[in-house]
Amino acid sequence: MVNSAGAGTDAADGNGPYRSPGRRTRHAVVVGGSIAGLLAAQALAAHADRVTVVERDRFPDSPEPRAGVPQSRHTHVLLPGGQRALDALLPGIVAELREHGAPRLGMPSDLVQWQARRFYRRTTATGHVLTGSRPMLEWLVRRRVLADARITAVEGSEVVGLLGDSARVRGVRLRERGAKTRDDVRALTADLVVDASGRGSRAPGWLAAIGAEAPHEETLDTGLAYATRLYRAGEDPEGTDCLGYYFVAGRDQVHGGVVLPIEGGRHLVTLSGLRGSEPPSDDDAFTDFAARLPHPVLHEWLLRAQPESSVHAFRSTANVRRRYDRPGRRPAGFLATGDALCAVNPVYGQGMAVAALSALALRDALAGPRRTPTTRRVQQTLLKAARQAWDIAAGADRELPGARGDAARTRAVDRPVAWYLARVLERAPGDPVVGDAFRSAYFLIAPVTALFAPRVMRAVLSGQVRPTPPEPPMRPEDPDHRGPRDRVGRTLT
Repeated sequence: MVNSAGAGTDAADGNGPYRSPGRRTRHAVVVGGSIAGLLAAQALAAHADRVTVVERDRFPDSPEPRAGVPQSRHTHVLLPGGQRALDALLPGIVAELREHGAPRLGMPSDLVQWQARRFYRRTTATGHVLTGSRPMLEWLVRRRVLADARITAVEGSEVVGLLGDSARVRGVRLRERGAKTRDDVRALTADLVVDASGRGSRAPGWLAAIGAEAPHEETLDTGLAYATRLYRAGEDPEGTDCLGYYFVAGRDQVHGGVVLPIEGGRHLVTLSGLRGSEPPSDDDAFTDFAARLPHPVLHEWLLRAQPESSVHAFRSTANVRRRYDRPGRRPAGFLATGDALCAVNPVYGQGMAVAALSALALRDALAGPRRTPTTRRVQQTLLKAARQAWDIAAGADRELPGARGDAARTRAVDRPVAWYLARVLERAPGDPVVGDAFRSAYFLIAPVTALFAPRVMRAVLSGQVRPTPPEPPMRPEDPDHRGPRDRVGRTLT
């Protein structure tokens, strides 16, 4: 039975304990079986007798895309901060990814990257990303998590509401998917419910239905859309030594594109465009769209490559943050995590890292030695775990033309910092000191304050941005890396 202790005034503000003080959590329910939900279940297993993951899909037995993850066919990266958090939750999982063929790219040495009207200098790598496919990562995580006897999955079922009232959530209402079971709703009681159902979460409506207050939603939408196709690379021209290409959209460039390797010797190519310049979903037009990028190297790669899939489009890229952490008439025993809490523009590749960091934060927040943490305190911890990714993505998107939403405006007090960060982006491609600091923050392994270290500030504020080289720089061949080389061997300065 679910203990209703703590259902007083404090609990109605989310300040009640998520369970009765001094009593172990008997049952936790996680809504959603994607990466954020699976990792949340793993974190909860250390504090609950049992954890149930409710998933709308049927899980595939192998690394395959599924309907409930519309982004699964698109390019993904696992940033270093996410790798660390994932290994802390599931020791050895990063090594498993490598064993299953996930490529490891050194940044900036292995990638030809265009940003802020110039190519990055391909100096020695200061961080490494994994670029295996999303289905493979999710399959490996799911296999590890569901091997735990404390964690079970209810597949092919959807949550349609919450049990409880505005003071305390006591479980969920769910039904099997399908026309014959549409009206067959059953109750699943729990001490704690965690919403990990993604950016399309229906939890605000569920809360309203039990008399609680839905959270305020902060939004910032650039209208960016992208489309992805699977390829097998053609023969590269003599002298090409990079492992991928990346063109970053910005204030002066509405188109973007990326080519990254995945397992099995294949590549995913994603082309993007801001509002009014969206990439096509037509197979032939997809290749033509790449010719709009500021340099032909990615388009030339496509002309040599062999497509192995049709084009898949994605349009839901707005930054959305639900402020469950703020005071309001919200119940104890309910939390949100992953994209259901804070969804950043997927083009920045931070989502899987945030899912892992949030699960690690959840595990640690519940591990207090004596007192049971309040729901609101844990929710604040989860939002903090996602804050840096939000600050980076929203900060970049505010600078893009056509950005809309209540989070799109830069406040007067923030303008000096916004100016400085714009300068960081301009300097990062050509200055290794600035580039290293920017990557550390972007990779979620160092705080944003690292960009304001004295050494970095001197590099950001002094000197001039070098002109753009005419050709993509090659990896440096000399041991002291005095400067990357272009295709004909000239040192770029």
